[in-house]
Amino acid sequence: VQLVESGGGLVQPGKSLRLSCAASGFTFSSYLMSWVRQAPGKGLEWVSAIYSDERTAYYADSLKGRFTISRDNAKNTVYLQMNSLKSEDTALYYCATVYCSGFCRIPYQLHEYTYWGQGTQVTVSS
Repeated sequence: VQLVESGGGLVQPGKSLRLSCAASGFTFSSYLMSWVRQAPGKGLEWVSAIYSDERTAYYADSLKGRFTISRDNAKNTVYLQMNSLKSEDTALYYCATVYCSGFCRIPYQLHEYTYWGQGTQVTVSS
């Protein structure tokens, strides 16, 4: 199993980034996909999740309206479009996954996920 995040980098406040997470080694379309982040010196924070139907998505309240999660089951890839970035969005972003039949409960802790990637660093700074 592999989850490989990409798309991070250094970006100015107010700009956008799109993260990608390429998955392999499991039946992608049967798994819930999430993004979780960890800011410097802080704990892990659940960001967003999307069910296998490619439509039903949920977000942390503080991020609604700025971040959009999507997935392409044909490409085994999940994305996170991040707009109007702020310095407080600086973090290591992980994608994580867990088997989900239908609309399962969304895990909010990384240890509840079965697999997760190595993360991609997002730094928002002028």
